[in-house]
Amino acid sequence: MYQATAQPSAVTATSGRRDRPSPDPATLFAYGTLQFDAVLEALIGRIPQQLSASAPGWRAASLEGRVYPGLVAAPGSAAPGVLFTDLSRREWTILDAFEDDRYDLREVTLTSGGRGLAYIWPDGEVLEEDWDVEQFRTHHLGAYAERCARIAPKLIAEAGQ
Repeated sequence: MYQATAQPSAVTATSGRRDRPSPDPATLFAYGTLQFDAVLEALIGRIPQQLSASAPGWRAASLEGRVYPGLVAAPGSAAPGVLFTDLSRREWTILDAFEDDRYDLREVTLTSGGRGLAYIWPDGEVLEEDWDVEQFRTHHLGAYAERCARIAPKLIAEAGQ
């Protein structure tokens, strides 16, 4: 099992999942299921503006018993993903409610030199292999997006929207 022992130096911890660092709360680095339009449409009702991005020193790891990945420290790697640049506070609240409570929201440095917030997975249940985006697309995306659509009204209600 892959175990991350140290975080890359380019990470700044936030004071909590729902407490956004200043000044730009709208920038999210997504490396897993949130890269898919069907998932975003189901959860927040639109596709945010996005740029291709990658996070050096990190990898999107397969997680035991889960179809979604976790971002874990991996020196010498660079996790591919997208950077969302226009999320509203409402959308952040919905995405926070959606994400597994075990994720820690932190700022990561991207290969572009910019920064973005990312949901980081803690130690444990991390497999040696990287998450396979194409396997997810082929085998899980349809059912996953349907599940997101079913739970979105509850997430929105819980978020007070």
